Amino acid sequence: MSDKAPTARALARETVRARILAAARARLTEEGPAQLSLRAVARDVGLVSSAVYRYFPSRDDLLTALLVADYDELGAAVESAEAPVDRADHLGRWTAACRAIRTWATSHPGDFALLYGSPVPGYVAPQDTIEPASRATHVLVRIVTEVWDDPDEGPSRTGTGPAVGDPARTATAIADAVAYTRQRGFHTDPHPEAVLRLLMAWTTVFGVLSFELFGHAVGSVSDPDAYFDEVVVHLAYDLGLAGR
Repeated sequence: MSDKAPTARALARETVRARILAAARARLTEEGPAQLSLRAVARDVGLVSSAVYRYFPSRDDLLTALLVADYDELGAAVESAEAPVDRADHLGRWTAACRAIRTWATSHPGDFALLYGSPVPGYVAPQDTIEPASRATHVLVRIVTEVWDDPDEGPSRTGTGPAVGDPARTATAIADAVAYTRQRGFHTDPHPEAVLRLLMAWTTVFGVLSFELFGHAVGSVSDPDAYFDEVVVHLAYDLGLAGR
């Protein structure tokens, strides 16, 4: 690795690139991801469109850069919120992580729409967005999988509620999630019922935020802060993160 300091030209290029990304994030909030235009972003930063193309050759390149930046920013926020909590306090860690997700999402609604809203027509995210996209989710997964085999923490490795439905159908339905949990080293023998509950909890957290940010909870939820906290705690009990 080189110890050379970045050149003035490199610093200037990075400054312009950061300005372009900031302008694009502002437009995400104002117009939504599907309306993002390189020409409009160029006007916002005082550049001709041809100059922006030197930094981002296409709209898709700009979208990818935004995805990576947003996923990394969200992941860092969740990691920072969860890290100081006592490792044995799984309920506290779960609550801190979920609250950090909501704080970031409500502070960056346009970015949240890019990450978890409707797909942008014609855009397919490349492979290099996968790792950044996993950061926040991995914090949640790690908290839950740590208690599956710990008799002192969770009443059972499958949570406090009863197993329902057809176990064989459950295993088939979420086979990819079970394999992912094993392949990523979260658990050597993940039980399908436990993974099902974890998958349900993960999608519920982001689903509640989607309803809030996209206006679907109006008329149902009077206090979004309190409602989100209640959902998070109820999910924790179902996951076996806290005793009754």
